Amino acid sequence: MSSIDFDLTKIKTFVFDIDGVLSHQTIALSNTGEPLRTANIHDGYAINLALRSGYGVAIITGGNTESVKVRYAALGVKHIYMGSSIKMNEFKHLLEASGYNPEEMVYVGDDIPDYQVMTQVALPVAPADAATEIKEIAKYISHKKGGEGVARDIIEQVLRAQGKWMSAEAFGW
Repeated sequence: MSSIDFDLTKIKTFVFDIDGVLSHQTIALSNTGEPLRTANIHDGYAINLALRSGYGVAIITGGNTESVKVRYAALGVKHIYMGSSIKMNEFKHLLEASGYNPEEMVYVGDDIPDYQVMTQVALPVAPADAATEIKEIAKYISHKKGGEGVARDIIEQVLRAQGKWMSAEAFGW
């Protein structure tokens, strides 16, 4: 049973921010100033399972670190938008390029740059430690903080609601 007050059977696509969602809000910096982000293994498994189960998955992030692109491309994510200063622009491009329908979409964001896109999707989701303004528009606030399994939380609930969580795809990579 889901803790989300929404018909999860309508969801076909997941879109994620990186910093504060798929990685922690606080990041270490390399000696050259490059951000060193974390990646939650359970989030990675859930993203890969969603893709193997036929769902769409995309990333829209303001960050522009090659390791992020490498990590999520390796999981199978094809729509990765890096260096996004106004996320609505990349969101519109994503819709045109993919054919995804915002009425069947989850967007998980944690801060003001995510706000506009979150108002355009069926199910806006926020991590537990998201900005107040984001929590105010979220239809679901995860009990997980950014970087600590928020993607796994929402993907698992959607796949369970659609009877795909423990499917044959669940037992492989």
